[in-house]
Amino acid sequence: MKQSKAKEIVVPALSLFLICVVVTALLGLTNAVTAPQIEALALETQEAAKAQVLPGAASFGEAKTVSVNGTAYTYYEGLDAAGAALGYVVETAAKGYGGDISLMVGVDAAGAVQGVSILSISETAGLGMNAENPDFLAQFVGKSGQIGVLKNGSSETEIQALTGATITSEAMADGVNQALAVCAQLGGDGNG
Repeated sequence: MKQSKAKEIVVPALSLFLICVVVTALLGLTNAVTAPQIEALALETQEAAKAQVLPGAASFGEAKTVSVNGTAYTYYEGLDAAGAALGYVVETAAKGYGGDISLMVGVDAAGAVQGVSILSISETAGLGMNAENPDFLAQFVGKSGQIGVLKNGSSETEIQALTGATITSEAMADGVNQALAVCAQLGGDGNG
């Protein structure tokens, strides 16, 4: 009887252990096969975003890091065909309504925004997700200094908030302002 009881415990436990070993090996194999492809796709997406936000650049320098107000930012120098600096592309993040919004912002040598691309966003569908609309993103182009948010209309230094998504709009402006501050420190405000 005791041997039968031990068999009832050992056989299922051994079976579960073997199943776990096989599943773990398969997951590891899947990761080994897909990881390089995922990394290549992420790099391709990043390169496309850099070209989008700083359209005049023929190439980009290596990723560098700078600290502004105690926060580290990754940036890339945009170069023309002759290798002269055109501006910078800066990665920033700001707290939106649904979580962090990651941006890539292109700023020319005069300190004006040339483009904004959203790398990741998880805002409310139909409201905050409208931040991805090209018309909203285009409001930032050409602006410099400190960008603010207006609920009605826009100005030379302010954008118009998304209807029903003021927090998202302010987060976007904050992310762009972070990039402008980074570029000002790097000399991309017309003084460098």
